Amino acid sequence: MYLYSKRIIDFFVAFCLLLVIWPFLLIIIIFLYFANKGTGVFFTQERLGRNAKIFRVIKFKTMTDERDKDGKLLPDEKRLTRVGRVVRSLSIDELPQLINVLKGDMAFVGPRPLLPKYLPLYSKEQFRRHEVRPGITGWAQINGRNNISWTKKFEYDVWYVDHLSLGLDLKILFLTVKKVFVREGISKEGEATTVPFDGTN
Repeated sequence: MYLYSKRIIDFFVAFCLLLVIWPFLLIIIIFLYFANKGTGVFFTQERLGRNAKIFRVIKFKTMTDERDKDGKLLPDEKRLTRVGRVVRSLSIDELPQLINVLKGDMAFVGPRPLLPKYLPLYSKEQFRRHEVRPGITGWAQINGRNNISWTKKFEYDVWYVDHLSLGLDLKILFLTVKKVFVREGISKEGEATTVPFDGTN
């Protein structure tokens, strides 16, 4: 039952939030425009949603498009701008996903949406993370975010699917705000962001 009312709640809250914070978003857009050297302020990418349906996630762009002499993109840590680092550490880069919530691609709480290329690498149990809409935040995010193994992330995701409730969502949202202020688990240790999933890590 909650799975259906959850969608209505998500839509209403996302709509109200966008009405309130749009001036703040405009300021972030201006800062990112100059920090990214005119290469754009939004990052869109195909991700897997509920039932593994592909959609385009929207985030603030925190890296430049700088390349080496061979035309290859520089490593993440070299492209991540100073402004982008702050935006990521405060999870502000996630705010444009409110649009995804309005569209029904995502929810506020759920497993994080991952790349389509990971789909063949899932075990049958790991695939169960797609039984619900992906979220801006989730159980794995408040239990380590990028600083835990992929295996552990998937365990947390499936646990969330099995224990979905309003009370759990409220707890996750509360702890997410706390994590943002403490700035825990922003990146994998030794990495600017996180390491790719290869089916084992």
